[in-house]
Amino acid sequence: MKKLGILVALLVSGSATAQTPLQPADKFFERMSALCGKSFNGKLAAGDDSDASFANAQMQAHVRTCTDREIQISFDVGEDRSRTWIITRIDSGLRLKHRHMLKYGTEDPVSQYGGDTAQQGTATRQEFPVDAYSKAMFTQEGRTVSNANVWAFELEPQQTLTYELARPNRLFRVTFDVANSITGANE
Repeated sequence: MKKLGILVALLVSGSATAQTPLQPADKFFERMSALCGKSFNGKLAAGDDSDASFANAQMQAHVRTCTDREIQISFDVGEDRSRTWIITRIDSGLRLKHRHMLKYGTEDPVSQYGGDTAQQGTATRQEFPVDAYSKAMFTQEGRTVSNANVWAFELEPQQTLTYELARPNRLFRVTFDVANSITGANE
């Protein structure tokens, strides 16, 4: 009986010091953080007629701001530098928000939309279904088609970073070449 008590004590003390394995969202966040300070060229990988302006535009992602809790990625399309993706760690996983700015530096009425991860995802792909705040904003702004949006990021280290918007009858994807950083993200 004494041996059993010692064994239990060893097991308990061993498990108390063991590291909790990283969840897929944590691994994904770490991989995204490794891109901080870098910029990448992108190209339209999937779209429809409404995405014609993206087809021939120069697109770049600039991973500008990184903390242990948040990553901000500016998404430039040609001369349009109004978009920023914000990925934030939350207790249940990750949150994605889209910030859109108007020409004179004020926030667009259609901004801060996105959602939280609803499933575990993987270390290379995280999905963000539209949240209640975004649905209310889309409805108020007459964009109810967006109430079914699911956004995603995929990151194949040393290969590609892909941003995706999907909903019924709509798929938009932009893929960035992370194997070839073009400049510092703060330029």
